[in-house]
Amino acid sequence: MSHITLVRHGQANTTARDEESYDMLSDLGHQQARWLGAHLQDTGAHYPRVYCGTLKRHVETAASMGLTNPIQDARLNEIEYFTMAQLYEQQHGVAVPVDREGFVEHLPRTFEAWAKGQITGTPETFEAFETRVSAALHEIGSEGGPAIVVTSGGLISMVVRQAMGLDIPAMARVALAIMNTSLHRLHPIGEQLSPVLFNAVPHLEAPDRQFAQTHL
Repeated sequence: MSHITLVRHGQANTTARDEESYDMLSDLGHQQARWLGAHLQDTGAHYPRVYCGTLKRHVETAASMGLTNPIQDARLNEIEYFTMAQLYEQQHGVAVPVDREGFVEHLPRTFEAWAKGQITGTPETFEAFETRVSAALHEIGSEGGPAIVVTSGGLISMVVRQAMGLDIPAMARVALAIMNTSLHRLHPIGEQLSPVLFNAVPHLEAPDRQFAQTHL
Protein backbone atom coordinates (compact mmCIF):
# COMPACT_ATOMS: atom_id res chain seq x y z
CA MET A 1 0.00 0.00 0.00
CA SER A 2 1.42 3.40 -0.98
CA HIS A 3 0.78 6.92 0.22
CA ILE A 4 -1.63 9.23 -1.59
CA THR A 5 -1.67 13.03 -1.72
CA LEU A 6 -5.05 14.55 -2.55
CA VAL A 7 -5.29 18.07 -3.98
CA ARG A 8 -8.47 20.09 -4.18
CA HIS A 9 -8.80 21.94 -7.49
CA GLY A 10 -8.09 25.66 -7.79
CA GLN A 11 -10.81 28.25 -7.36
CA ALA A 12 -13.58 27.69 -9.89
CA ASN A 13 -16.30 30.04 -11.15
CA THR A 14 -17.62 31.45 -7.88
CA THR A 15 -20.63 33.16 -9.49
CA ALA A 16 -22.00 29.91 -10.96
CA ARG A 17 -25.27 28.34 -9.88
CA ASP A 18 -25.11 25.20 -12.00
CA GLU A 19 -22.60 22.43 -12.64
CA GLU A 20 -21.54 23.42 -16.15
CA SER A 21 -20.95 27.09 -15.32
CA TYR A 22 -18.98 26.22 -12.17
CA ASP A 23 -16.65 23.79 -13.92
CA MET A 24 -13.82 26.10 -14.97
CA LEU A 25 -10.95 27.66 -13.07
CA SER A 26 -10.89 31.37 -12.37
CA ASP A 27 -7.71 33.33 -13.05
CA LEU A 28 -6.92 33.01 -9.35
CA GLY A 29 -7.54 29.26 -9.53
CA HIS A 30 -4.91 28.89 -12.24
CA GLN A 31 -2.48 31.00 -10.18
CA GLN A 32 -3.09 28.92 -7.05
CA ALA A 33 -2.30 25.79 -9.06
CA ARG A 34 0.87 27.29 -10.55
CA TRP A 35 2.09 28.28 -7.09
CA LEU A 36 1.40 24.77 -5.80
CA GLY A 37 3.22 23.18 -8.72
CA ALA A 38 6.24 25.43 -8.15
CA HIS A 39 6.22 24.59 -4.43
CA LEU A 40 6.19 20.85 -5.10
CA GLN A 41 9.03 21.23 -7.59
CA ASP A 42 11.08 23.40 -5.22
CA THR A 43 10.69 20.91 -2.37
CA GLY A 44 11.63 17.93 -4.52
CA ALA A 45 8.27 16.20 -4.20
CA HIS A 46 8.15 13.16 -6.45
CA TYR A 47 4.95 11.49 -7.58
CA PRO A 48 5.47 8.73 -10.13
CA ARG A 49 1.70 8.30 -10.40
CA VAL A 50 -0.64 11.19 -11.23
CA TYR A 51 -4.44 11.03 -11.25
CA CYS A 52 -7.30 13.48 -11.62
CA GLY A 53 -11.03 13.47 -12.15
CA THR A 54 -12.49 14.08 -15.58
CA LEU A 55 -14.04 17.45 -14.72
CA LYS A 56 -12.61 20.50 -16.46
CA ARG A 57 -11.50 22.10 -13.19
CA HIS A 58 -9.54 18.96 -12.28
CA VAL A 59 -7.79 18.76 -15.64
CA GLU A 60 -7.02 22.50 -15.65
CA THR A 61 -5.62 22.35 -12.12
CA ALA A 62 -3.33 19.45 -12.98
CA ALA A 63 -2.13 21.26 -16.10
CA SER A 64 -1.44 24.54 -14.28
CA MET A 65 0.45 22.57 -11.61
CA GLY A 66 2.68 21.20 -14.35
CA LEU A 67 1.52 17.61 -13.88
CA THR A 68 1.85 15.71 -17.14
CA ASN A 69 -0.32 12.93 -18.51
CA PRO A 70 -2.56 12.38 -15.47
CA ILE A 71 -4.74 9.29 -15.48
CA GLN A 72 -8.29 10.65 -15.65
CA ASP A 73 -10.80 8.68 -13.60
CA ALA A 74 -14.47 9.68 -13.34
CA ARG A 75 -14.64 8.03 -9.91
CA LEU A 76 -12.59 11.01 -8.66
CA ASN A 77 -15.23 13.52 -9.77
CA GLU A 78 -17.17 15.73 -7.39
CA ILE A 79 -20.78 15.14 -6.43
CA GLU A 80 -23.20 17.25 -8.49
CA TYR A 81 -23.93 19.64 -5.64
CA PHE A 82 -25.76 22.29 -7.64
CA THR A 83 -28.01 19.68 -9.24
CA MET A 84 -28.75 18.19 -5.83
CA ALA A 85 -29.38 21.62 -4.31
CA GLN A 86 -31.90 22.44 -7.04
CA LEU A 87 -33.72 19.16 -6.40
CA TYR A 88 -33.68 19.87 -2.66
CA GLU A 89 -35.28 23.25 -3.29
CA GLN A 90 -37.93 21.81 -5.61
CA GLN A 91 -38.84 18.99 -3.24
CA HIS A 92 -38.43 20.62 0.17
CA GLY A 93 -38.41 24.38 -0.41
CA VAL A 94 -34.83 24.86 0.83
CA ALA A 95 -33.43 27.74 -1.24
CA VAL A 96 -30.12 27.41 -3.04
CA PRO A 97 -27.64 29.74 -1.26
CA VAL A 98 -26.29 32.85 -2.95
CA ASP A 99 -23.33 33.58 -0.62
CA ARG A 100 -20.78 31.78 1.54
CA GLU A 101 -22.76 32.28 4.75
CA GLY A 102 -25.78 30.64 3.20
CA PHE A 103 -23.64 27.83 1.83
CA VAL A 104 -22.25 27.09 5.31
CA GLU A 105 -25.80 26.46 6.51
CA HIS A 106 -26.98 24.72 3.36
CA LEU A 107 -24.29 22.09 2.82
CA PRO A 108 -24.75 20.16 6.11
CA ARG A 109 -28.55 20.08 5.65
CA THR A 110 -28.16 18.89 2.07
CA PHE A 111 -25.67 16.16 3.00
CA GLU A 112 -27.98 14.93 5.77
CA ALA A 113 -31.04 14.85 3.49
CA TRP A 114 -29.06 13.14 0.73
CA ALA A 115 -27.64 10.48 3.05
CA LYS A 116 -31.14 9.74 4.41
CA GLY A 117 -32.57 9.36 0.90
CA GLN A 118 -34.84 12.38 1.31
CA ILE A 119 -33.87 13.92 -2.05
CA THR A 120 -35.18 11.89 -4.96
CA GLY A 121 -33.77 11.82 -8.47
CA THR A 122 -30.19 12.73 -7.52
CA PRO A 123 -27.47 11.86 -10.07
CA GLU A 124 -26.16 9.27 -7.58
CA THR A 125 -27.10 8.05 -4.13
CA PHE A 126 -24.97 8.73 -1.08
CA GLU A 127 -24.17 5.02 -0.94
CA ALA A 128 -23.03 5.00 -4.57
CA PHE A 129 -20.75 7.97 -3.87
CA GLU A 130 -19.25 6.16 -0.88
CA THR A 131 -18.66 3.05 -2.96
CA ARG A 132 -16.95 4.74 -5.90
CA VAL A 133 -14.68 6.81 -3.66
CA SER A 134 -13.66 3.78 -1.63
CA ALA A 135 -13.01 1.72 -4.77
CA ALA A 136 -10.92 4.43 -6.43
CA LEU A 137 -8.77 5.09 -3.36
CA HIS A 138 -8.27 1.38 -2.71
CA GLU A 139 -7.12 0.84 -6.29
CA ILE A 140 -4.74 3.82 -6.24
CA GLY A 141 -3.37 2.88 -2.83
CA SER A 142 -2.77 -0.72 -3.83
CA GLU A 143 -0.36 0.15 -6.62
CA GLY A 144 3.31 0.94 -6.10
CA GLY A 145 4.82 4.37 -5.53
CA PRO A 146 3.43 7.64 -4.16
CA ALA A 147 0.43 9.07 -5.99
CA ILE A 148 -0.97 12.58 -6.33
CA VAL A 149 -4.69 12.97 -7.05
CA VAL A 150 -6.38 16.20 -8.18
CA THR A 151 -10.03 16.11 -7.16
CA SER A 152 -12.69 18.09 -5.24
CA GLY A 153 -13.62 18.99 -1.69
CA GLY A 154 -16.67 16.77 -1.42
CA LEU A 155 -14.67 13.73 -2.42
CA ILE A 156 -11.86 14.61 -0.01
CA SER A 157 -14.40 14.96 2.81
CA MET A 158 -15.71 11.47 1.97
CA VAL A 159 -12.16 10.07 2.06
CA VAL A 160 -11.67 11.61 5.52
CA ARG A 161 -15.08 10.28 6.65
CA GLN A 162 -14.13 6.76 5.61
CA ALA A 163 -10.66 6.94 7.15
CA MET A 164 -11.81 8.45 10.46
CA GLY A 165 -15.31 7.02 10.83
CA LEU A 166 -16.97 10.45 10.77
CA ASP A 167 -20.72 10.99 10.87
CA ILE A 168 -22.46 13.13 8.26
CA PRO A 169 -22.37 16.46 10.19
CA ALA A 170 -18.63 16.03 10.78
CA MET A 171 -18.07 15.16 7.12
CA ALA A 172 -19.92 18.35 6.16
CA ARG A 173 -17.69 20.43 8.47
CA VAL A 174 -14.63 18.88 6.84
CA ALA A 175 -15.97 19.73 3.37
CA LEU A 176 -16.58 23.36 4.34
CA ALA A 177 -13.02 23.74 5.68
CA ILE A 178 -11.18 22.52 2.58
CA MET A 179 -9.34 25.28 0.72
CA ASN A 180 -8.62 25.50 -2.98
CA THR A 181 -5.36 23.73 -3.97
CA SER A 182 -4.95 22.38 -0.44
CA LEU A 183 -2.93 19.21 0.19
CA HIS A 184 -4.25 16.18 2.07
CA ARG A 185 -2.04 13.13 2.59
CA LEU A 186 -2.88 9.53 3.44
CA HIS A 187 -0.25 7.06 4.65
CA PRO A 188 -0.66 3.31 5.09
CA ILE A 189 -0.84 2.57 8.81
CA GLY A 190 -1.57 -1.05 9.54
CA GLU A 191 -4.05 -2.29 6.97
CA GLN A 192 -5.61 1.03 6.04
CA LEU A 193 -4.81 4.51 4.75
CA SER A 194 -4.85 7.13 7.50
CA PRO A 195 -4.73 10.95 7.24
CA VAL A 196 -1.38 12.46 8.20
CA LEU A 197 -1.89 15.88 6.55
CA PHE A 198 -5.06 17.92 6.12
CA ASN A 199 -5.80 21.20 4.32
CA ALA A 200 -2.18 22.31 3.99
CA VAL A 201 -1.46 25.32 1.77
CA PRO A 202 2.29 25.94 2.17
CA HIS A 203 2.35 27.66 -1.23
CA LEU A 204 -0.13 30.27 0.05
CA GLU A 205 1.37 31.02 3.48
CA ALA A 206 3.51 34.02 2.49
CA PRO A 207 1.85 37.31 3.52
CA ASP A 208 1.47 38.44 -0.09
CA ARG A 209 -0.36 35.21 -0.99
CA GLN A 210 -2.72 34.79 1.94
CA PHE A 211 -5.47 36.53 -0.03
CA ALA A 212 -5.47 33.39 -2.21
CA GLN A 213 -6.50 31.10 0.67
CA THR A 214 -10.01 30.60 -0.67
CA HIS A 215 -12.78 28.13 0.09
CA LEU A 216 -15.07 29.11 -2.80
